[in-house]
Amino acid sequence: MTLWGKLEAQFEIDAPADQFHDVFSCRPHHISNMSPHKVQGYDLLEGEWGKEGAIVCWKYLHDGSAKVAKEIVETIDDVNLLTVFKVFGGDLLKEYKSFKLTVQVTPKGKGSVVRWTLEYKKIHENIRDPYSLLELIVNFSKDVSAHLVKGQKK
Repeated sequence: MTLWGKLEAQFEIDAPADQFHDVFSCRPHHISNMSPHKVQGYDLLEGEWGKEGAIVCWKYLHDGSAKVAKEIVETIDDVNLLTVFKVFGGDLLKEYKSFKLTVQVTPKGKGSVVRWTLEYKKIHENIRDPYSLLELIVNFSKDVSAHLVKGQKK
């Protein structure tokens, strides 16, 4: 078993790429309204919404338990529609020495293709890879897309 890991998920959504990117890069505090059963809150602890260097705290449900992740927004790339979050505190660091999440969205037809990448280093070899966390992220991403598409139809 290796201590370093990388998981990726790529899937299509109906929402436009620029709107989906805007939610994760500039308005992530709205995700709890778009996917309330999975994300309970997203607080700005330091900095400004939509700016690199912002320090944020996710409150989410994972594997039946309430969890938090304190993160710094490392990168917001509006050209490539990419946002990178680096975890520096919270529940994930009980099992991982480091954890980084990258979301990139690419236009495709009337919708988009979303790619989430999780990069991590486990504390020890017996820690499982975070497949269930990736599944949670994919599911709330689809909720965000559905919310954005619903808003367009009004």
